[in-house]
Amino acid sequence: MNLDLLTSAWDGDTAVGYPVLFGLVLLGSVVPVVPTGVVVGTAAAFAMTSDALGLPLVLAVAALAALTGDLITFAIARFGGPSAVRWLTRGQHAERVDEVREQFRAHGWQIVVAGRLLPAGRIPVLAAAGALAYPWRRLVPASLLACVLWATAYALLGVVSGGIFDSPLIAMLVATVLVLAVSAVGNLVSSRRRAAQAAADPEPCESR
Repeated sequence: MNLDLLTSAWDGDTAVGYPVLFGLVLLGSVVPVVPTGVVVGTAAAFAMTSDALGLPLVLAVAALAALTGDLITFAIARFGGPSAVRWLTRGQHAERVDEVREQFRAHGWQIVVAGRLLPAGRIPVLAAAGALAYPWRRLVPASLLACVLWATAYALLGVVSGGIFDSPLIAMLVATVLVLAVSAVGNLVSSRRRAAQAAADPEPCESR
């Protein structure tokens, strides 16, 4: 995402900045075409280096937008049937979705929280929750907790960069690099863990 575009979005009238933050996080939570972590991190960095945005409101708006997007994704999977689940999980390995579904039956709300925080874990978890008709009364509190933790984690990266640099542009650039680095490390750890699990699983014996 173009950093100049984000800078112009956060700068100026707060009546524009907060709706842009909400819209980008919501869009990226439903259709993963927007790097939502970068959006939150840069907004937090900008809030630390200017008076245009307030950090508490950045956290609140980001968490609310993420929660709204997750509930929409869950509703699509729950009421859209198998075709909607396949659309949501396009690009995901089928075995991973099946693995999440089995874990969901055992761990429930913990999987909702972990899915939001782990790289590429949110969509398979929400698709499995929808396919299993997980109760709304359990999903909403778990998703709220997950989104607050997620928004806080990425905002902290922006707080770190904003606390070091006085320039909003430099702080946002550093926040972007930090978010991308954390995401890359998380993806690497997650892929290695899945590879180790696949190697440890015994191959099914062939029938004689």
